[in-house]
Amino acid sequence: MKKIWVILILPVFAVAAAGCGSSSSSSSSTSTTTAATSAKAAAKKSAKAAAAKLTVSAATVPRLGVILVNSQGRTLYTFAPDKKRKVTCVSSCAAVWPPVTLSAGAAPAAAKQLKASLLASDPNPSGGKVVTYAGWPLYTYVGDSAPGTASGQAKNLNGGVWYVITPAGKVITKTP
Repeated sequence: MKKIWVILILPVFAVAAAGCGSSSSSSSSTSTTTAATSAKAAAKKSAKAAAAKLTVSAATVPRLGVILVNSQGRTLYTFAPDKKRKVTCVSSCAAVWPPVTLSAGAAPAAAKQLKASLLASDPNPSGGKVVTYAGWPLYTYVGDSAPGTASGQAKNLNGGVWYVITPAGKVITKTP
């Protein structure tokens, strides 16, 4: 009978010891997991807040006046073939004239000099959305060397002519 008690008592001690060890490990791992989850949630919320808005504003560019620019001060252009309707500059054209795109879940925001009612977005044939102003899809130009330059103005390139646009939504067609 002694052998039976030994056999029965040993598994009870093993289970009790395993339970004690896992309890402290479990609470430690739970608090680590909770802290990691909280940090991830905060980072995700911060990233969403940063991606939630893409701001379009205005700046004065020599010989053109006050025109639309992106958050880096780069000139924004319209493409005449878009005809104030839809994006037509795709593939190799978009490599030279990158459209102003929105990341998933983002929305365009108008700086105070602009009319928020004129700012929107349209589908991009390449996927996603392109920011529009007064119906015109907006693009930047790789040939602009710095903020405040507009070397793409009135340029006939990639299948059409490119023009800047004012905060009032007027396309400027003059050559600088």
